Amino acid sequence: MSWQSDVDELERQTALAKEMGGPEGVAFQHGRGKLTVRERVDLLADAGSFQEIGALAGTATWEGDAVSALKPSNTVIGTCRVDGRKVAFSGGDFTIRGGAADAAIGNKGQFAEQTALSTRIPYVRLLDATGGSVKTFEKMGRTYLPGNSGTNVSAELLQYVPVVSAVLGSVAGLPAVQACLCHFSVMVKGTSQVFVAGPKVVEQATGRTITKEELGDESVQLKNGVIMNLADSEADAIAQARRFLSYLPSNVWEAPPVIPSEDDPQRREESLLAAVPRDRRKIYDPKKVLDAVLDKGSFFELMPRYGRARVTGLARVNGVPVGVMANNPKFNGGSMDIAAGEKTIRLIELCDTFHLPLVYFADEPGFSVGPAQEQAGIVRAGARIVTTLARSRTPYICFVMRQLYGVAGGLHQRGGPGLYRRYAWPSTHGGSMHIEGGTAIAYKRDIENAEDPDAKRAEIEAMLQSISSPFRNAHAFGIEDIIDPRDTRPLLVDFIEDAWKVVQTQVGPGSGPSYRP
Repeated sequence: MSWQSDVDELERQTALAKEMGGPEGVAFQHGRGKLTVRERVDLLADAGSFQEIGALAGTATWEGDAVSALKPSNTVIGTCRVDGRKVAFSGGDFTIRGGAADAAIGNKGQFAEQTALSTRIPYVRLLDATGGSVKTFEKMGRTYLPGNSGTNVSAELLQYVPVVSAVLGSVAGLPAVQACLCHFSVMVKGTSQVFVAGPKVVEQATGRTITKEELGDESVQLKNGVIMNLADSEADAIAQARRFLSYLPSNVWEAPPVIPSEDDPQRREESLLAAVPRDRRKIYDPKKVLDAVLDKGSFFELMPRYGRARVTGLARVNGVPVGVMANNPKFNGGSMDIAAGEKTIRLIELCDTFHLPLVYFADEPGFSVGPAQEQAGIVRAGARIVTTLARSRTPYICFVMRQLYGVAGGLHQRGGPGLYRRYAWPSTHGGSMHIEGGTAIAYKRDIENAEDPDAKRAEIEAMLQSISSPFRNAHAFGIEDIIDPRDTRPLLVDFIEDAWKVVQTQVGPGSGPSYRP
């Protein structure tokens, strides 16, 4: 006797689950300019690769032995392929109780995380959920003491597989924390918000009336570094998620994915010869340098609105994925403040975790100074950067483009074991502190006793500037190699060839500092 009738019933109930919150709920979602969770999965997954887990999980209405209705769980989980590689994912269904926890069935999100962990595949969260609700108390018939909600699994994931969080609506409570428990996060302009608690809770706690946009839209959460990137649409957000994953291995036991490159490894861009102005007071755009050296079109910037004194991102060099950072003199002179330091730490830890060589285009005037930075704790933040780099073991190369001063300037170089290489452009200069500021301190008595103190200070500064040539450093082997800036790409490609051999010996967990969100 055939089981066809049961298979037909399976298909019918599956179809009921795919209706999500019903036509009205779907229309409401679309009316707010948002996609449904299943439409989002279609954007994430390679065509035909979606395999749902727990599709029938939900609240069924039984009439005798038959199911007449099925309200599905407000979380969709499963696996799919992204550019041919398998990933696990979870997605909140806002059409059912706004994704609130009291409409959940089981703990599907944690099951998806466990799937990623045990299968050693990347994990993607499609977040659109409001978190906990007091209706849960009614459902349970009691209150309860909160637990860690599976965040121990979330934390463990970060050490082993790439994790992405796409914020595609308003998220609060645990989903807001999950937005940060990742290696890459992105939110959508105009339709996404992130906050610990929503406007009504804030009003009850503080007496202040506030909108959800004022609490946590992109103007708040991009600037403070809670969310890394901004997307113009949900399709753009998911495209960014896919692109981020393309640079990383599926897990720490694999090397990063190398792709064929059509960019000439020996390309020498004439623009690099004049990229750094001879006038030290003039600024330039470091992204033009990156475009001239890295594989064309490969640079994917991370956290562009946070810590803007430093540019960070992922790219490829002759097809090999790398982490990239550069000082940005267009913001705060490129000096490292607390935000730029935190941004740097996150990149170093990402590279160590997933075995990406690190490339630094240095023009560091030093740690940012002044009362505001001191009051915010720049010294402690600086110490964290120093220790993070010291513990790093990923292959590291630095091109000194202009200046290196102080402890922050010293971070261009890594002591201890690990593959490291350095080249300097002819525009290089540096020291423990800037000549202009240090002269008044070191030559204080000479300047004060001079007939014309201003002229004496200018004389001393001119003398010191005359001996700041990088060629003097090269004569003393204080700089290994001064190079024609146009040779930067060929030399970088040569380094990456060496680095790739090292990377393949570092696969596995624990080659450097543990990743922290």
